[in-house]
Amino acid sequence: MIDPALLHYMSIAIVIVLTTVGATVGSIRASKSALDAINIAPAAKNEITRASVIGLALIETAPILGLILILMLLLVRSTTPTLPVALAELGIALGMGITGFIGGIVSAYPTQETCFAIARQPFFSQNLLNLMVITQTIIQTPLIFVFLVSLFIFFQLNLLVSIKAGLILMASGLCMGIGSVGPSIGLGRFARTACKSVGINRKAYSYILPFTLMSGAFIETPLIFAFLVSLILLGNILNTDPLIGIRSICAALCIGFGTFAPGINSSKTASSACQQMALNPSAYSSLSQISMFSQGIIDAAAIYALLTALFIVLLK
Repeated sequence: MIDPALLHYMSIAIVIVLTTVGATVGSIRASKSALDAINIAPAAKNEITRASVIGLALIETAPILGLILILMLLLVRSTTPTLPVALAELGIALGMGITGFIGGIVSAYPTQETCFAIARQPFFSQNLLNLMVITQTIIQTPLIFVFLVSLFIFFQLNLLVSIKAGLILMASGLCMGIGSVGPSIGLGRFARTACKSVGINRKAYSYILPFTLMSGAFIETPLIFAFLVSLILLGNILNTDPLIGIRSICAALCIGFGTFAPGINSSKTASSACQQMALNPSAYSSLSQISMFSQGIIDAAAIYALLTALFIVLLK
């Protein structure tokens, strides 16, 4: 028999450990890049320092959100958890822990490249900083989605009376945890390329900035599908089907792993187009059209995973 108290405290530990490890790795990488950039261009040390400080602050988003969740689990819920409640709390831990770990690492990517870009283009530092903040903020989107799902799970804990209901909420958190990995990596890699490209050719900034916003939306599309499935699972805890718990876990794994390849490969397409825009800004129109079309085709794979997950959950 699984001890609910063990799952409860293990969930709290998973959240804070994974989020802090990811943020620590990201902070180390960003700090090293800032120091290397200052060595390359000592005259730009003030601009590089400002970019690194802002970047480090954004990297800390994951552990801050994780800390809020564990304080809620420790202080707000003072009663001894039952097994269904402990399973749901494990879903919170898997969602926020996995997403925070990946998000903390990839959040450093744009900061790293921005520091080197400022070393090359010190008089263009403000625009480079703006691009870095925009891309890093977009990278935090999976964390916001997971945090919202975690809050939804938390406020339904008092309604849990059966193991299958606990499994449903655990699946909801697992769905977002696994489903955020591919898009998070994709957003980080694309943000790194965008900042690097502007550092190579500052005249391409006016083209790369809007392209970054559009491509970020495509890369995030699989994450939105995972969020949709997660919300459907959250509203399914009163389902009387005896197999609904197992079906929910399977649906979460389906859409979760189904976002891996689309999220990462969509960013590869966008990154390639971004590099070409820096080398040949006059070809922006053709490059953006081809990139958007290709990213739309890539995201079709995530649609198949979404449909399959919905069939698993909704069809009997």
